[in-house]
Amino acid sequence: MEIVEQVLRGDVRAVARLLRDIDDQVPSTRSILKELYPYTGKAYVVGFTGPPGAGKSTLVDQITAYYRRIGKTVAIIAIDPTSPFSGGAILGDRIRMQRHFLDKDVFIRSVATRGHFGGLTKSTHDMITVFDAMGKDIIIVETVGVGQGEVEIADCAHTTIVVSVPGLGDDIQAIKAGIMEIGNIFVVNKADREGAKKTVQELRTILDMGRRFRMDIGEMDDWEPPIVETQAHKGIGIDELCDAIERHKAYLTAQKPEQFRKVMLKRTLHQFSETLRDELFKEMVRRIERRGDTLESIAERIFQKELDPYSVSRQLIKEEFISHEQ
Repeated sequence: MEIVEQVLRGDVRAVARLLRDIDDQVPSTRSILKELYPYTGKAYVVGFTGPPGAGKSTLVDQITAYYRRIGKTVAIIAIDPTSPFSGGAILGDRIRMQRHFLDKDVFIRSVATRGHFGGLTKSTHDMITVFDAMGKDIIIVETVGVGQGEVEIADCAHTTIVVSVPGLGDDIQAIKAGIMEIGNIFVVNKADREGAKKTVQELRTILDMGRRFRMDIGEMDDWEPPIVETQAHKGIGIDELCDAIERHKAYLTAQKPEQFRKVMLKRTLHQFSETLRDELFKEMVRRIERRGDTLESIAERIFQKELDPYSVSRQLIKEEFISHEQ
């Protein structure tokens, strides 16, 4: 198809149209993604997560500038909150990355969560596929920053960076939800603030506890997540952070290829599971509509307590799938 060839050539306009259609879940994009998939696997994906106000967008802006200086092409997927009026992305992240807008080797795509939990969107994996096939060297994914449960990024990125800042009340924001377990690199941004050293020490204590626990259960690897102090708005600590990213990349790709294979297999399994779940849901909706029913009408009956969601879900699966196999 023509659009596949355009994407492989790096046609920015074709990629922009395709990303829009992917985000809008246009059915024809499935066949395009299928054709693009064999051309993927070369890009390196870096994920940023952390609480709102931690400075993730400013860090991404600085990281992008670093990689452009060394000649790498970059794609950025910035997950923004959803506008309550248009349903689109609020675009706060793009405002902080304006200096890269005219750079033809940087592609910035803002995406709204549209009610999806976990910090990403339903279309994130597919957009990574497009950027990878397009030939981008580095793909940066920045989560929306809505809270403590943004762990999906670990199933999406090769290197996951957890950003924290001092002075947010709960210094180690993510401990409660296990986000500490997904970080390959930890950043204490705005390190010129009071309490930064205390935040670093608390992070180190938690990481040491987690390391001892993994050793006890036999799930230890050789990588010790570094803690990098940065002042993103001043560009301080950015070289150290990029060095940590490159060291983790080297660890995965050169020193521990079996670990890299585990990371890639985990990403593939997550993408496949998400795609299968999405396709099964769409197929079930089609079958319900062929019977002259709708999800809304079923929801109304559940709301009226004529049905319960558990029984009706199981009954639909039994009628539409299991019964046909017997």
